[in-house]
Amino acid sequence: MRTPDPQVTELRPQAPRVAPQRPCWAVYDGWVTNEKGRQLRPGVYWHGFKRSAEGTEDDGNEQHRPITDEWIASPVHVVARTINSDDGLEGRLLRLVTSSGAREWIMPMEVFGGSGEDARRTLFGLGVIIALRKRGAFMEYLLEQAPSQTVTTTSFPGWHESGAFVLPGRTIGSDTVRYQGSASTQGLFSQRGELTQWQAQVAAKCAGNPVLTLAVGCALAGPLLNLVGVLGGGVHLIGDSSSGKSTAQLVGASVWGDPGVFVASWDMSKGGLEIEAASRNDTVLPLDEIKRVNPKVVQEMVYALANGQGKSTMDRNRNGRPKLTWQVLALSSGERSLSDHAAMGGNPAHAGAELRMVDVNAGTRTYRAFDELHGLADGGDFHRELTLAVGRHYGHLGPAFVECLLAGDDRAGLVDDFDGIRARFSTDNAQAGRVADRFAVIALAGEMAIAYGLLPWAPGSALRDCILLYREWLAQVGGGNAEDRQILRGLRTYIERHGDSRFSDLGDPSPDSRVLNRAGYWEKVGGHTLFMFFSHGLEEAAPGFSVARIVKALDAAGAIADRDVEKGRTRHTKKRRTPGGGSKHLYVINPGRLEAEGAGP
Repeated sequence: MRTPDPQVTELRPQAPRVAPQRPCWAVYDGWVTNEKGRQLRPGVYWHGFKRSAEGTEDDGNEQHRPITDEWIASPVHVVARTINSDDGLEGRLLRLVTSSGAREWIMPMEVFGGSGEDARRTLFGLGVIIALRKRGAFMEYLLEQAPSQTVTTTSFPGWHESGAFVLPGRTIGSDTVRYQGSASTQGLFSQRGELTQWQAQVAAKCAGNPVLTLAVGCALAGPLLNLVGVLGGGVHLIGDSSSGKSTAQLVGASVWGDPGVFVASWDMSKGGLEIEAASRNDTVLPLDEIKRVNPKVVQEMVYALANGQGKSTMDRNRNGRPKLTWQVLALSSGERSLSDHAAMGGNPAHAGAELRMVDVNAGTRTYRAFDELHGLADGGDFHRELTLAVGRHYGHLGPAFVECLLAGDDRAGLVDDFDGIRARFSTDNAQAGRVADRFAVIALAGEMAIAYGLLPWAPGSALRDCILLYREWLAQVGGGNAEDRQILRGLRTYIERHGDSRFSDLGDPSPDSRVLNRAGYWEKVGGHTLFMFFSHGLEEAAPGFSVARIVKALDAAGAIADRDVEKGRTRHTKKRRTPGGGSKHLYVINPGRLEAEGAGP
């Protein structure tokens, strides 16, 4: 007879007694004792009866039959039926008790269409132990459970149609909504350290640094975009290498998760960008180093990011999958502006793309990206302190901000609050107004977090910093219409590049045979050199725009130096005799007006 191990007895001195209604499934989180006094370890069990020996007769009385308790797996509870609000597919919410503690996993019901291997592989990865010879029995157990509770799930983080804010691992504002998504997204919104330490070691040092307060406000503005009706887009921090712009991105990323994981790279396809944006829906998408993206597609990617909707795709059965959607602000960085990077691929900068990803100076401030070092000797020390701090404490501020927003039921008055802050940003056209909207919602998020006591900044400081950066942007790009600036900049660049090779002196009576693929002529008038374009030259200088749209921009800038008036009607061209005989209608442009009106990046 085997002597009981005294240590084991001591660990489970009072294992509860169970009397299952055999045959049945049962799950125990701890040790239990069955009807016969046998102790059973934690797990999923099939409680049944042993089969009668061959040749013997069963009297039908279950009390006389020998019992069996088959251990199937470590504890796995089927808690609820789940219905995904994105596509209507069903699943089961499982509660797993592992050596690392209790955790949840939502299992799609489609796994039962095969062997269940994918589900078991995932469960093993989560710490569940399944008896190798009981794999089929385990799947049978899961399938036979009929929980009475129903839970809604979604594959996207952020605001849910129920009004809850869903994050992997937790839902703010509801007990009946869960996140059901990829494992990679699960790891994005992790937490470490404490909020109070983040406030003291990170947020306090952001005060007086507009680029850093912008990064924090940008991260907090994600949950507000849909509530106040501001479209997505982003800000692009420009500065030389090691200027501190990446530090600002780490600070912004630490609002929601581990900065080392949360910051994404521009080095991805457009489809990859859609996945990254959707996985950070209603939060922030930090994108490091724009130089890593193909210059030929960077503007297309910016448009896609701001539009908030991915391409339609099909599954292996050629059925349409739900489109990826998102609403997010990007916090981009790079040594070059968006327009400069696009130009490297031979593409002119699109005004729409520049408005969706606004340039912010993060390289030529008092200490490069910083304005205030809070007593430290130089920017390098300041950068190191912030980098170490965000690696120790992260992932707390964003969820705490949403909790305060929901607890105070502040959503109803948000539009009025936004309008009040937006009025502080002066604009002279609708396009600048779109950029002002973005700075205003970032400022609103910062001021709300200050009012909630989440940021140790002076009231009004987040708004003041955003107004400063917005005015710097206005001073850089100039006023007026963004497409006008793009057209004038294109014409100015074209003249600088091709003024000697594609144009010749209009006053020279002999045609200049050295000019190939002529775009027009030039002429000295009153000490100025005027350039006279053919219509195809205008279209080449400002690709993507019609001649009528180019002329409208030239007119607004006062850059058309001469024109004909015929029968009381003013033309946009001037009819001039050209070398070699004949005459042409030419667009006469003063490059000096392009310089004055088209200044900007």
